[in-house]
Amino acid sequence: MTSTPIALGQRGESGRAAGAGSPVPAAPPRRRARRRTMSASQWTALGFAAPLLVYLVLFYAYPLWRNIDLSVHDYTIRAFVQGDPEFVGIQNYVELFTSSTFGTALANTLFFVFVSIIFQFSLGLALAVFFRANFPLSNLLRALFLVPWLLPLIVSASTWSWMLNSDHGIVNSVLQSFGIGQINWLTSPDTSLLAVTIANIWLGIPFNLVILYSGLQNIPGEVYEAASLDGAGPWRQFWSITFPLLKPVSAITLLLGLIYTLKVVDVIWVMTTGGPGTSSTTLAVWSYREAFGTGQPSFSLAAAVGNVLIVIALVFGFLHLRLQRGQENS
Repeated sequence: MTSTPIALGQRGESGRAAGAGSPVPAAPPRRRARRRTMSASQWTALGFAAPLLVYLVLFYAYPLWRNIDLSVHDYTIRAFVQGDPEFVGIQNYVELFTSSTFGTALANTLFFVFVSIIFQFSLGLALAVFFRANFPLSNLLRALFLVPWLLPLIVSASTWSWMLNSDHGIVNSVLQSFGIGQINWLTSPDTSLLAVTIANIWLGIPFNLVILYSGLQNIPGEVYEAASLDGAGPWRQFWSITFPLLKPVSAITLLLGLIYTLKVVDVIWVMTTGGPGTSSTTLAVWSYREAFGTGQPSFSLAAAVGNVLIVIALVFGFLHLRLQRGQENS
C-alpha cells in the first residue's frame, strides 16, 4: 500500500520533469529556423533590388557626383590627362551667374520651355479628345500623328531646317503666295528662337497625345452618358468631366514635358547651333557648346550650367509632388 504513492509520485515527478524539460530543447531549433527564414527573405529581397541599386548608382549617383566634382575644379584637357585639376570652389558658378550669356540663356530657356509646353499640351489634349470619339480611319490618323515621335531627332531637325530655309524653304514659299515677304527664320536674331520653338512643339505633340489619350480611356463612358441626359453639351462635359478627371495625368504629362524640354539640345543645335549669336541659346545648348562646341572646351563651366538645370528640374519635381499630395489630402 505504501509503494503505490511512491511509485505514483515518482511517475508524477518524472512526468513533470519530462513535461517541463521536453519543450526546452525543441524551442531553440524553432527560433533558429525562423531566424534563417527571415535572413533568406532579406537576401532574396536584396537580390531583386540589387540590379536597380546598381543602375541608380552607375547612371544617376555617380554622374551627379562627377558633375559636381567637375564644377568645383578647373578641368581642362591637360587636367583630364594628368588627373590634377585645380580646386576652385564656387568660382565657376560665379563666372556662370556673372556671364553676359546667362541672362539671355535663362530668358531663352523660359520662353522655349513654357511656350513649347503650353502648345504641346493644348494641341495634344485637343487631339486626344478628338480621337476619343471612334470614327472611320481614327486609328490610322492617330498612328500618323506618332510619326514625328518615331523619327530620329536629327532627321526631324534637318527637315525643319530645310522647311524654314530663307531662300528655298516651303514655309516661305507658302507665305509668299499670300503676299508675305521673305522671313529669315534661322538667320535672324528676331525669329531664330521662335523657329526652334515651333519645331519642338511639333515634336512634342505626339507624346502628349499618347499620354492624354490613355488617360481619357480610363474615364467611364457612363459619366458622359449621364451628363448628356442632364443636358450638358460637349464644351460643358469637357470642363466639368474631362478636364477635372484628367488632372493627375495632366500633371505628370506637364512635368515630364518640362524636364524633357529643359534638356533639349539636338533640335536647336542642328537648326541654329544656338545662334545667330546667342539669340536661340538655352541653358542646355550653352552647356553643350562650352563642353563640345568650341575648340577650347570649358568642362567645368559646362558642368556648372548643367547643375543649374538639374536644380531647376528638381524644384519643379518637388513642386509637383507637393501639389499632388495636396490633391490627395483634399
